[in-house]
Amino acid sequence: MHLLGPSLLLLEYLAFSDSSEWKFERPHTLYSWDGACVWIPCKYKIPRFSEALENLTLYRNYEYDDATKNFKGSILYEDRKPWNYTFHPKRVQVLGDRSSNCTIFINPVLEQDNGHLGLRLITKTDRWMEKIDLNVSKTPLSPHIQLPPEIRESQEVTLTCLLNFSCPGYQIQLQWSLEEPGITLTTLTTLTTKTVSTQSKLTFQPHWTHHGRNLTCQLWDHNAERIVSEETVLLDVKHVPKLKIEVSPEGANVTEGESVTMACQVISSNPESWGISWLKDGTQLREQKTPTLTLSTVTKTMSGKYQCEAFNDLGSGQSDEVVLQVYYAPEPSRVEILSSPAKEGNKVEMTCMSVANPPPTNYTWYHNEIKVPGRTSKTFQIPEVLLEHAGNYSCLAENRLGLGQIGQETELDVQYAPKEVTTVIQNPTRIREGDTVTLSCNYSSSNPRVTRYEWDFQGFRRENSPGMLIIQKVAWDTMPITCAACNQWCSWAPSVNLDVQHAPKDVRILQISPSSEIHSGYRVLLGCNFSSSRPRDVHFFWKKNGIFLKEGKELGFDSISPEDAGSYNCFVNNSIGQTMSEARMLRVLYAPRKLRVAISPKDQVMEGKKAVLTCESDANPPIFQYTWFDWNNQNLHHYDQMLRLDPVKIQHSGAYWCEAANQLGRAQSPPSTLTVYYSPETIGRRVAVGVGFCLATLLLAFWGVKLQRSWKRIRSQQGLQESSSGQSFFVRKQKVRRAPLSEDPHSLGCYNPVMEDAISYATLRFPVGETDTPRPGDAGTLETEGPSPNRDDTVTYSVLQKRRVGDYENVLPDSPEDEGIHYSELVHLGVGERPLAQDAVEYVTLKH
Repeated sequence: MHLLGPSLLLLEYLAFSDSSEWKFERPHTLYSWDGACVWIPCKYKIPRFSEALENLTLYRNYEYDDATKNFKGSILYEDRKPWNYTFHPKRVQVLGDRSSNCTIFINPVLEQDNGHLGLRLITKTDRWMEKIDLNVSKTPLSPHIQLPPEIRESQEVTLTCLLNFSCPGYQIQLQWSLEEPGITLTTLTTLTTKTVSTQSKLTFQPHWTHHGRNLTCQLWDHNAERIVSEETVLLDVKHVPKLKIEVSPEGANVTEGESVTMACQVISSNPESWGISWLKDGTQLREQKTPTLTLSTVTKTMSGKYQCEAFNDLGSGQSDEVVLQVYYAPEPSRVEILSSPAKEGNKVEMTCMSVANPPPTNYTWYHNEIKVPGRTSKTFQIPEVLLEHAGNYSCLAENRLGLGQIGQETELDVQYAPKEVTTVIQNPTRIREGDTVTLSCNYSSSNPRVTRYEWDFQGFRRENSPGMLIIQKVAWDTMPITCAACNQWCSWAPSVNLDVQHAPKDVRILQISPSSEIHSGYRVLLGCNFSSSRPRDVHFFWKKNGIFLKEGKELGFDSISPEDAGSYNCFVNNSIGQTMSEARMLRVLYAPRKLRVAISPKDQVMEGKKAVLTCESDANPPIFQYTWFDWNNQNLHHYDQMLRLDPVKIQHSGAYWCEAANQLGRAQSPPSTLTVYYSPETIGRRVAVGVGFCLATLLLAFWGVKLQRSWKRIRSQQGLQESSSGQSFFVRKQKVRRAPLSEDPHSLGCYNPVMEDAISYATLRFPVGETDTPRPGDAGTLETEGPSPNRDDTVTYSVLQKRRVGDYENVLPDSPEDEGIHYSELVHLGVGERPLAQDAVEYVTLKH
């Protein structure tokens, strides 16, 4: 079973595929005429197991010779392997590719070609003769018109004119005898292996008048330039009956009382018609079934449109309308107002309506029964209606048969918006800010009546039916107010101003000059202004920091100073009240001034503690840089406002001053002296060292007393001389209070226990010469850089103090200064010019 399966399938495939037979596709019969051409579309297929085509021969009217077992006849074309592909123009050509295309072209075709053609195809193993019928007539072929089964009027139909001929290169045209609007022509050429033809399709909507007419399709030969053949058919168009009416008298125009006759005729009907009836204005007249309609005595009611109607199998047909005109005089007229009621000022058009035939040619108009002169047309127009146009209108129509009658009057109602609308303020006295205000809206007349009121208050629309507007706490800046009285339309009153009385508003200070910053010393002018005041009569006042300055609109400073800076207000008042401006801070810009150095603590500065020096100043804009200097004018390179000495030392004692700067300039403070006192611990350490020195000092003091008398006689001299090798002294007495802390910041205090109540301690300080070198540990010596012409280096002081327990020279006492303390001055007379004698030096007084 499995071995036989594939073989059986192959046999079955060969049996059903017909692959072992020749296959041809070509038209069964070709049509042409003598002198034309013929194109034979042809396709073929060689049997599947055959070899390639080796011979192709075209016979004309061939026959089979049974003796030779071959075909004989006139050979029109023959070609064999190897194929001759060179093109040679011949009358008969077999086109194709020698494998599947066997198209034949004969040009021109001759009458003797009529009959049949034989296409002989030969391979090594198979042969085939294909018969092709060729119908060649002596004259051109005639077209054939194909009609649909039925043609009905107004139903679109397509007719086909068919010619069984088509040949490329031979131009022909099919044309129709029917040429009317709405006709569509379509030409189609078919050239296939099944059909060779040329068609022309005529599409149109037939009219009943086409019934019974001839329709011709013509063949136009472009080579002959003439119609060579044609075919004609008779059109059978189905349609309903077509009717017409004959009327007497002609035109159907009669006067009331005359007679009229109408006859109905059937013009055409396919199929045949039956039954006739009559219609008036589209309504059937039931009693009239005859072809003739007679109206013996016509009335105006018989006027109208008449038609007759007939029937056939397709339906009913109606004649055209005949309008029967019955003439009569105008009937009673009436007035129609196009827009009533009419608004005053609008256009009004009135029409006189009167039934008459013929139509009226003349009209007479009446207003309140009084004839309106110059009005004779059917319409009465008023371009802009006024109140006096209101009233009753009537008219009278007239035609050639006579006058009509005046009908019912029509009223023209002229309406208008409320007139003379006014806004009235009800308050009897002047209005002040915050008062309650009442307003009313009044008018003189209105048609129709006023139904509502509107108010335009502060830009907002509001309705108020009673016509009153009450404003609670009226604002000072209330805008003008207007009202409207309304019916269908609104009329607005002129605006009224409440003229609200109020204190000055928006009071403000203006800087008139300068326009920018204010600098000390400049001229400054301020002004006071306001935005609104009712009444306008006002007074101006100025205050600085709440204190009254002056009255007037302007405030001026010829040369402004920093003391003028502050908060300024201006006041404006009228008879209603007073309003103050916002405070205006007047800033005056100036360079630093009033500099001073403040020392903290200010009562005493003890060594080892903290001392703060502050550079106090007054400036605007604020100071941006401080610079500190000491008693030697040395820049300390410290730029803060405060100079902190922590811990403070004896060496810090001395004068200090500062410099301050802002954008406008610089200033310097006067010097302030910082005095630093020894602490008790420091004094205790130095007592032992200073005892000997204190005794020497005391002796020197007594020695100075003795010298006083020796020098008395030379005090009156202008100068004291001494040899350069010796030293001389004079003593100058001075009685003063106890020296303040700042008088000698570098003095050294010491305690003398021997003197007890008589002398507490003494201090001698000698000046240091140019060649002298200070001794180490000598706290009572000032360092100098050389003699100064501005300083008396010869002056030394011997301080004798009454001993007080626990009191040292540079420690502040707890009790007031002792009047009994005296100072003696020793003058060291060194080398050089001696100072002038001092008359005040007489004696030295020592007290205890």
